[in-house]
Amino acid sequence: MMMRQGFASKLCLPVLIALLAAGCSDKKEGASTDGTPAAQVAAKVNGTELTVGQVDFTLQRNPSLDKEQTKAASMQVIRYLVDQELLAQKAISDKLDGDPKVVEALDAARRQILAEAFVTRKLGTLGEPSDAEVTAYYDGHPELFAKRKIYRLQEISIKAPQEKHEAIRAKLTASKTLNDFAAWLKEEKLPVKAAEGVKSAEQLPKTILPKLAAMPDGQAIVVNAPDGLLVIVLADSQVQPATMEQAKPAIIRVLQGEARQKAVKAELDALKATAKIEYFGEFADAGKAADAPAAADTATAPAAPAAADAAAPAAPAADTAAASKDASAPK
Repeated sequence: MMMRQGFASKLCLPVLIALLAAGCSDKKEGASTDGTPAAQVAAKVNGTELTVGQVDFTLQRNPSLDKEQTKAASMQVIRYLVDQELLAQKAISDKLDGDPKVVEALDAARRQILAEAFVTRKLGTLGEPSDAEVTAYYDGHPELFAKRKIYRLQEISIKAPQEKHEAIRAKLTASKTLNDFAAWLKEEKLPVKAAEGVKSAEQLPKTILPKLAAMPDGQAIVVNAPDGLLVIVLADSQVQPATMEQAKPAIIRVLQGEARQKAVKAELDALKATAKIEYFGEFADAGKAADAPAAADTATAPAAPAAADAAAPAAPAADTAAASKDASAPK
């Protein structure tokens, strides 16, 4: 039952969209319209065939299944394909395929599938990076490998308008403890949420990891958040390095991903060079290059106590902050 629920949450909408996009072709008895032998039909719903190929395609999304798991999962998949086909047929009979929102969703799915198909065919299978490239990546990211740490963090999320940011940073610098800072935030009626957590280097955002790796325990970084600021205090850290042998599989995946992104960008640049692209109305500036991120400034922050077992902070950009000692978390 648990497996079936898992497939339901992951597969229902994508497969329903795919079935609607295909128009729920009316496959009848005998050989299918695309030449699939009748023996390959896994089920029929009101005369419409669901094939073994459709089951296999769905199972390919989870390649880690072993033989026994695949056999059990295939039974769950075909039952859900039947459920989805029933829903798709009902959607067609209710003329939902003409609903503007459904049409937009189908168009978006079609664009994504075609774009991914082109990239896959154009790039093919990328080869593995050389040993020299893997070594260079390992040596170039000591915060992830040779000097990898486990970080005990405390974060204070502050909801505040832009005009309050400078005052918040100044008060953080002037505060001797986090409780002093929290009391000021309360006086200013600024909403605050506090959290504590333990995260390894690879679980932290790339934008803040190098700063955390270089900070002594007790320092903090101030991060710009969508609705205010996020103060992240490094309460404690322990070095737990990863050897080259341990890190190599992950490095290969990263380098292959970077190579793929580079190849896709090169292809897009070539296509854009010959395409006529126009932006209108509020999107008139969308074609301009994004502004460079603003330089970080510094502030003084009080230190935090040890933290444990909570979500890691994520943020776009961070400012380094010097530290003082002996504080407890704001509540």
